[in-house]
Amino acid sequence: MGHRIQYDRYPGGVMKALTLSYDDGVVHDRRLVDICNRYGLKATFNLNSGLLGKTGRIEAEEVATLYAGHEVAVHTVTHPTLPYVPNELLVEEIMQDRAALERLAGYPVRGMAYPNGGYDRALSSKLAWLGIDYARTVESHGRFTLPEQPLEWHPTCHHNDVSSYTGRFIQHTKTGTPLLLYVWGHSYEFNDNDNWEIIEQFGQQIGGREDIWYATNREVIAYWTAVQRLECSADRSIIHNPSAISVWFTADQQVLEVRGGETLRLGERVQV
Repeated sequence: MGHRIQYDRYPGGVMKALTLSYDDGVVHDRRLVDICNRYGLKATFNLNSGLLGKTGRIEAEEVATLYAGHEVAVHTVTHPTLPYVPNELLVEEIMQDRAALERLAGYPVRGMAYPNGGYDRALSSKLAWLGIDYARTVESHGRFTLPEQPLEWHPTCHHNDVSSYTGRFIQHTKTGTPLLLYVWGHSYEFNDNDNWEIIEQFGQQIGGREDIWYATNREVIAYWTAVQRLECSADRSIIHNPSAISVWFTADQQVLEVRGGETLRLGERVQV
């Protein structure tokens, strides 16, 4: 019998991760970002570059500073429902949004949320050709699972329902499976419904925990891509990490780290 290997860990060796996703780039993002920063939460903000500076929207000039430490992602230029536009407009809406946001944020933009929640299988199959690695839907599934199809990434819940999941997620002790709590919404909803206490209480309850990795959508996908690229020998005694980032896993009930570019022989480290 070889070593028992389980790919069930996030950075730092923890088994739980939390990510948030908020749409449209409205001015209420300023208050939401402040709350996230105070509690150590990380979010992805999906922006319509063509609407920046319009009434109720943030200014283009504040994108880099406002969302520093978080992630900026595509929400198209003008927010059309994508299954109902021609391919020519689909490409324009996504690629122009990517380009504009990359100029503002200063890094490659590879994520997305579907405007109006509109998607279908034919649409999602086209996104990889446009440089999109993941795309969030609005179809909450109520589970703590990683996406089966990153281009049809269903969140755990809308923030209005997060109180039903927070305690269960914190108390979850299942081993052998990486857990992900994914919360989505629009920051203007807190203002319209006068319920900012939802996100404040959530931050107080779940922030600052050593057993949770707080990550953007992109960081979750990038890390799990690195996990899936791990190369394991036939007898499971050697693990090679061809990626540039460290990956954690469980071997014989021991949590181990294999650094970027490293080959790890269980029981000792060898150089490649």
